[in-house]
Amino acid sequence: MAEQVKSKQRVVDHGEVFTNEREVNAMLDLVKQETERIDSRFLEPACGNGNFLAEILRRKIEVVKRNYKKSPHDFEKYMIVAITSIYGVELQADNVEECRERLFDIWNEEYTKNCSEASDEVREVAKFIFRRNILQGNALSLVKVDMAGNDIPDDYITFSEWSLVMGDKIKRRDFRLDVLLRENDDEENYSMNFSLFDDATNTNLWETDPITNEVIPKPIQEYPLTDYRRLNDYE
Repeated sequence: MAEQVKSKQRVVDHGEVFTNEREVNAMLDLVKQETERIDSRFLEPACGNGNFLAEILRRKIEVVKRNYKKSPHDFEKYMIVAITSIYGVELQADNVEECRERLFDIWNEEYTKNCSEASDEVREVAKFIFRRNILQGNALSLVKVDMAGNDIPDDYITFSEWSLVMGDKIKRRDFRLDVLLRENDDEENYSMNFSLFDDATNTNLWETDPITNEVIPKPIQEYPLTDYRRLNDYE
């Protein structure tokens, strides 16, 4: 079983105590149906070195194996789709690197074992997605941090939304996390009172849904439809 504490000093400085495997599985079992959806999105705001995210990934991979193992192409594609929906924020730089490496190792072991067409090209795409989805930052202030864990003002945590649109093509859109969380904080009141937040009228952050006429987060950047094997063409 993995250690729950790296050092007493880190507990004092950051309250860092990792959740053990039994509690991780018990909590994920509460949302078991979601953990067994390949594209169901999970965000761990204090992901440590990945105890929750590793188990979520294992569960998603089991679904991919069950549904697509007989087709190398589909297996590979949905192995990529499975990791696009796993996100984490972590304050400590060493934990971020450990988490990325841990998730990649879990993914790569199953990819190599079960895909007869496994390629280094797709492995590099997986590494790229983990770099984009597991970020060093402060989940309270919602900004990025420097190597020492200090906030970088106005450098907001930004995540990529990856959506399988058709065939092998994935659409990537980048969003600021603080905007996504504000939108979800009080959606009903926000729709009623557009000035609820100081930057609510900032058209760089918000847009109106043409169908529902609701105010929704606006992506800060969009990328062209891209083959899943070429997602790392766009940093």
